Amino acid sequence: MILGVRCVHKSFPAAGGRTVALNGVDLEVERGSFVSIIGPSGCGKSTLLQIMAGLAMPTEGSVFYEQQLVEGPPAGVLYVFQQYTRSLFPWKTVERNVSFGLENNGTMSGDQIAARTRELIGVVKLTGFERHYPWQLSGGMQQRVAIARALACRPAVLLMDEPFSAVDALTRVGLQELIRSLWRELNLTVIFVTHDVDEGVYLSTRVVALSRTPGTIAIDIPIELPSPRDQIATRALSAYLDYRAQLLAQLFADEGLKSAEAAWQI
Repeated sequence: MILGVRCVHKSFPAAGGRTVALNGVDLEVERGSFVSIIGPSGCGKSTLLQIMAGLAMPTEGSVFYEQQLVEGPPAGVLYVFQQYTRSLFPWKTVERNVSFGLENNGTMSGDQIAARTRELIGVVKLTGFERHYPWQLSGGMQQRVAIARALACRPAVLLMDEPFSAVDALTRVGLQELIRSLWRELNLTVIFVTHDVDEGVYLSTRVVALSRTPGTIAIDIPIELPSPRDQIATRALSAYLDYRAQLLAQLFADEGLKSAEAAWQI
């Protein structure tokens, strides 16, 4: 286990009392796994991810990284935000955005920083765009910059909060393939929040579904699909369709629905 969540509760002040977002979440994440967290809107997915990142503290319970209590952002864990336009510095080039963390940790020479930056820009397939500014790039390219910047400090765990939700369908497919390849090649542990059941099943070694608010773990499924995966062939496998159906059934049941057709009526 690289990351552990122990009976985490989270509540927020609200008019007339408190709103409970998470209600006793227990989760163990194995090193090298790719875990997707899905669930209804407002069920606490992003809140849970922020607590795992040390960006927010639980009201009750604890989070452990490498057996150490998380009381702030731990070294080795990096968070990729959903809104890439807000996470990049618009006045810095691609090169300077990617190198930002390295320049501020004081442990590498200028030549080492430049070499690492070039390497990561190549890894995310942005070679030739080093001197471009974020506003000169497409949404998918900007998210690649954000991913490269996160990888620059060689994290062990990458936490991703709906990172592909703001891009078009074809760009999303390309980013899915990119993050799968980076996960394998860099031996990362990835925890990935998504609203998209298909995305969760396709990307992951495990999918965890939270219940509606207050969030608890409703279902936790290991995903045993062959690798490498293929956007067409994998999604046609009977096992893929079974996982998808099982997760959708849980989500529909949680919303009081009996079928996909019923979902269109709400």
